[in-house]
Amino acid sequence: MDSLPSVKRRRSIVLRLGSALLALAMLAPPPAHAQGGMNIILDTEIEEILRENAAPVMIAAGLNPKDVKIHLNGDKSLNAGAAAGQNMFFNTGLIQETDTPNELIGVMAHEIGHVAGGHMVRSGEMQSAGMKPFLLSMGLGVLAAVAGAPDAAAALISSSSYFGTLGALGYSREQEARADQAAATYLDRAGISGKGLVEFFDKFRYEEVFSESRRFPFFQSHPISSDRIEGLRRRVEAQPNYSKTDSAEAQAKHELIKAKLAAFMDPPNLTFAKYKETDPSFPARYARAIAYYKALDTARAIKAIDALIAEQPANPYLEELKGQVLFEAGKTSESEAPLRRAVELKPEAPLLRILLAQSLLGLNDKTRVDDAIANLDKALAVDKTNSVAWRLLAQARDSKGENGAARLAAAEEHFSNGDMNSARIFAMRAREQLERNTPEWRRATDIVLVADPSKDDLRAVAGG
Repeated sequence: MDSLPSVKRRRSIVLRLGSALLALAMLAPPPAHAQGGMNIILDTEIEEILRENAAPVMIAAGLNPKDVKIHLNGDKSLNAGAAAGQNMFFNTGLIQETDTPNELIGVMAHEIGHVAGGHMVRSGEMQSAGMKPFLLSMGLGVLAAVAGAPDAAAALISSSSYFGTLGALGYSREQEARADQAAATYLDRAGISGKGLVEFFDKFRYEEVFSESRRFPFFQSHPISSDRIEGLRRRVEAQPNYSKTDSAEAQAKHELIKAKLAAFMDPPNLTFAKYKETDPSFPARYARAIAYYKALDTARAIKAIDALIAEQPANPYLEELKGQVLFEAGKTSESEAPLRRAVELKPEAPLLRILLAQSLLGLNDKTRVDDAIANLDKALAVDKTNSVAWRLLAQARDSKGENGAARLAAAEEHFSNGDMNSARIFAMRAREQLERNTPEWRRATDIVLVADPSKDDLRAVAGG
């Protein structure tokens, strides 16, 4: 259990499985209700656009956008929800059903209404349904395999207490009406039309005539009625911002996230059918580049990505995709340059730094380890829950003979994954090898104390 496998051995797993792992993970993610958890997708580009959409509404609601967590659930069913701790969840299927950014912003405003209103779900909160999710990352590809979880291929970061299934959500009709009215208020206060929210609900008006078991999950947990829709319509039509429309730039970003999600989650043949070669739009070419990558056609994928980069040379996410494709094709040394460029363009994005660190460690060059560690440290300074970053850091520290630091990083990895037993074991071993009373030694002690310590562990801690 104390083993810290080398990057070289992990790399052999990647070379065997290749991008097929990501394709498999994105091809058919298990429904959230079926596996008792969520397939949380991590993608910096998509998250950035979603936050850009939601931030004005959050501010209008009196919320600090930095405190509200937006989670993207890799589930093709139509659903969304809010949970305690200012957490909002949106299924990829819901995003695909929105035709405009205004529709998506409207739904987000509705969920912000639940967050700001402190509405608790009827089935005992997400905590009571709590299951650790699988965390998919478009940007991290087969990092799960590198981290020693090839069977999951996508289990990247597990959080803790507030995750459950969106199917566990359920709001009262009164809460739904309040969230509608709050959404209308916040949208108008933010200078945004509420028309999109009404249009989104209007598309699914027929849901009220179905039995609950036949409704989309969103309308099982968010009861809908014609009276409710018409009441909301009257409210937003009377507001001064009703006639405002989405900018061309906003619509383009919306089409991009839909194309990217479809390309990663659908098999290549479906992507090629939806985004035909005759479609010259940027989102369509982006989707086809991803489809080539998933089809293991590395040459065409790189050619398509390079053409996109020529048009948008300051786009970090195109460099990220290029580096990912090259790394997973076994071209580790070639993957470094685009990944380093991605980090230069977006230095605050932790996932990009983790990708770069993965590439550097994959070179099996001891002179590059410190660079990898520096990038992992910066990534973890932003997101301390990323278990893959901790695993890579453990491997890097171990390669330098820093046994105590390596065991502490391994403890952090297991702690992030919710594996308290392994976290406790590695933390105890870290305490034995770290200098006493240093911040690292104290952190290892903290992990032991909160990770269900045995009586022997407590005696050992008490004895120093």
